[in-house]
Amino acid sequence: MTSPLLWSLIAIQIAMGAFDTFYHHEMTERLAWRPSQRHELQLHGVRNMLYAALFLVLGWLEVHGLLAVAITVVLAAEIVITLMDFVEEDISRKLPASERINHTLLALNYGAILVLLVPVLIEWAGQPTAVTPAFHGVWSVLAAASAVGVGLFGLRDLAASRRLARLNGRTVTGLVAGLSGRQTILVTGATGFVGSRLVAALTDSGHQVIALVRNPAKVDALHAPITLLTSLDQLPDDAKIDAIVNLAGEPIGNGLWTDTKRRKIIDSRIGMTGDVVRLITRLQQRPSVLVSGSAIGWYGLWQDQPLTESAKAHACFSHELCAAWEQEAGRASDYGVRVVYLRTGLVVGTEGGLLTRMLTPFEFGLGGPMGSGKQWMSWIERDDLVRLIGHALAKPGISGPINATAPIPVTNRKFTEELGRRLRRPAIFRIPATLLHHAAGDFADELLLGGQRVIPNKALSSGFVFRHETLRSAFEAIL
Repeated sequence: MTSPLLWSLIAIQIAMGAFDTFYHHEMTERLAWRPSQRHELQLHGVRNMLYAALFLVLGWLEVHGLLAVAITVVLAAEIVITLMDFVEEDISRKLPASERINHTLLALNYGAILVLLVPVLIEWAGQPTAVTPAFHGVWSVLAAASAVGVGLFGLRDLAASRRLARLNGRTVTGLVAGLSGRQTILVTGATGFVGSRLVAALTDSGHQVIALVRNPAKVDALHAPITLLTSLDQLPDDAKIDAIVNLAGEPIGNGLWTDTKRRKIIDSRIGMTGDVVRLITRLQQRPSVLVSGSAIGWYGLWQDQPLTESAKAHACFSHELCAAWEQEAGRASDYGVRVVYLRTGLVVGTEGGLLTRMLTPFEFGLGGPMGSGKQWMSWIERDDLVRLIGHALAKPGISGPINATAPIPVTNRKFTEELGRRLRRPAIFRIPATLLHHAAGDFADELLLGGQRVIPNKALSSGFVFRHETLRSAFEAIL
């Protein structure tokens, strides 16, 4: 098999497959840590192992007779697995445009490979069964290297699928057990990392949830039964709503803080919160409580000083954003509504937030502290955050700011050490502060290199008990 055109097409297939694996599966979609993608990873693992065998055979051997027929069967199996993968992806996740385009090109290129390769296999199949060594120069070397690569990733995908089967068993039962009766609760940001888990916990406990959904494509992520809205204007004035949880807003940590990004971050939070307050003003029966999102960024950048809800703030973009957000939500108190500002820290979970961006480099042994590693990271495990929201809804004595962080914050160095220990990987690759600053500006200075040592005094004094007070406990639960 010496056709340069065929080998060129195989090389293109290898390059596009590598791009799909590294960029989509590992970097952006992070499939290895998403429980919903367990079956997709199984398909990827089996397909990669078949590819590894094909590359080794085609690169180093000529197989005749029944062995050529076996290779043809493997090629057909690749097609079947790929079709199954397409169906699984459509069911379990929304593919980004770049991944859909890449998959289309992979399918077209695979078809061209088959047009050139199948006639060769048919010719080989007509000969007596035998195996003959073959060497095609650089193409054989490429085939061997590719076989090793896809084989390793095949084993990784199969292992990740087994891991996800264990992670998928975490139940939402009892997360909002303190919220008595059957209440009607409006949730904005319902399809987000925290909102979707909150909706699942509320519906599991028998509460009626009204979910505001901006992107209908994400509705499948929500736990039924729920009432869906695309605008608060769809609610009539006589709607009965007992409580509102306002979590909506443009993600703050998924891109550089350009002027355009800053406007989106601010406008999405202030605009949505303003819509919530306007809804409250026109409802004939107003909700008793509004739990509105905020963040520990309200405090600005500090060193080692412990920060409770009574602490003052240092000026920076994060503070300006959170202060304006809280001020807008505070207008609801003029209408007799109890308002709680949820000053959330780093939410720890495998399906969203900063941790998901850290898992892949750490799993490949490339993780480490950011800058000096001395900056504080005030964190909270996602289910504890959902429980705290339920606690704030249920406790009439809680109002104003409440720190949504675990009682024991850690430094960035300790955070990375714990993550490395849990994944059984080293955490020695420090990212220089100057590199982060020059690459990401204020985004890096405030979210990655700055920090706050936040203590949840109000949560603790009101009787809330954290399931995960230590980072080790949280990592053992979610990883």
